[in-house]
Amino acid sequence: MPPSRSVRASAVALLAVLLGALLPATAAQAASRTVQGGRLDWGIKSSFQSYVTGPIAQGSWSLTGGAATVGGSQFRFHSATGSYDPGSGAFQAGFSGGVHFVGHKKAGGGNELDLTISRPTVRISGGAGTLYADMVSKERGSGRVTTSSQVPLATLGLSGINMKGGSTPIALNNVPATLTSQGAGAFAGYYTAGTPLDAVSLSVDTKAPAAAKPSKSPASSPSPSATKKKETAGRFEDAAVDWGVRRTFREYVTGSIGQGKWTLAGGAQDGGAVFRFPEGKGTYDAGKKKLDATFAGSVHFTGADGLDLELAGFAVRTASGKGTLLADVTHGTTTDKAVPLVTFAADGLTPKSGLAVLTEAPATLTARGARAFGSLYKAGTAMDPVSLAVAVDAKAELPALPDLGSEAAAPSATPATQPTGTPAAQPAAAESGFPTSLAVGGGAVLVAAAAGVLYAARRRRTAHTT
Repeated sequence: MPPSRSVRASAVALLAVLLGALLPATAAQAASRTVQGGRLDWGIKSSFQSYVTGPIAQGSWSLTGGAATVGGSQFRFHSATGSYDPGSGAFQAGFSGGVHFVGHKKAGGGNELDLTISRPTVRISGGAGTLYADMVSKERGSGRVTTSSQVPLATLGLSGINMKGGSTPIALNNVPATLTSQGAGAFAGYYTAGTPLDAVSLSVDTKAPAAAKPSKSPASSPSPSATKKKETAGRFEDAAVDWGVRRTFREYVTGSIGQGKWTLAGGAQDGGAVFRFPEGKGTYDAGKKKLDATFAGSVHFTGADGLDLELAGFAVRTASGKGTLLADVTHGTTTDKAVPLVTFAADGLTPKSGLAVLTEAPATLTARGARAFGSLYKAGTAMDPVSLAVAVDAKAELPALPDLGSEAAAPSATPATQPTGTPAAQPAAAESGFPTSLAVGGGAVLVAAAAGVLYAARRRRTAHTT
């Protein structure tokens, strides 16, 4: 019997289970399913972010493994894998990406505060849920570094949530999270067990087991992309370039100032932290490491402040260890062709196993690129890194883009209201420069504002600076 479309809850949790079409039969619903693709959005603890980047710690955070930003102060982890049993409600999903926090820089080099949280995993069984993560932390005082795999970091508040009978995608919205004792230890003692953390939201795709799928492919045939690949005299017809433009620019566009968005067209894909421009064609000389390639796809940025910028017709040229990313730049109705936007080091572009790959090469804005962005940034500004993959062998497959799963749309019912509450206060400073305690009291308590519904609308991170 299909589950109801909403679950009333008096807690902060605003749940969405059973988004999309219902399975046609109870037996099909009861079959275990594979989690494949999706995202988890979590700020970890917004007051900790503020402390790290504030005047006391004077630090920063950086993203690893393809993680991105979304919403007001959330990090997005991608490419979910795991399992889901609609019959029992048992659920497990692991995500990729991480966040590295540093602060309290030491005179001799290094940082007293150094913490990495990566590969979050959510496990739910019997009405109880836990968020696990890999953690690398430097102990306060001693400086001893501890590396721990899949630490039970937070318990999840699942009161009133029924995980049984869901289809795909499966979404959980704003589930309360509380630091565990093991998590407090792995958190290098910055917080005590029981401290409220930021709420967790996730959305994942699920697929029927392989045995339930019809198998009527006695002989495999080459994929369309494979048939397009050629290996003739340095000519290639399968390549992709990944570039996020600049993280703070994306945040500016969708933030309180820009109040805008971006739109992809022509086959371009959104990987969360990067845009992929596919269908690369051109020539490549492995000996000289010389590349001349064009790519499909475009990205169009618009905003309430008058922003109207489209980047299309992407091309990459490399020679003598230096690379240039070019694009056609359109402002309104005026287009400037083949503008060299950024330069990057291309020494590492060497074929291996049929692929010539360059991963996250640091990129620098050119003078013409600065004009393309309306002088928002100066020439020489560090932009998002460039990744490049060229199939020089017909059998090679390009690296996968981070999998954010399906876009889950809200149903016609009243959408879930976000919880409200007083922002957590800044932690107090100890004489040593470290907080005496980062645990925050009643100011961090969130108030439940509405019943949970099937809801997982994508949010963009609100930026404070560009």
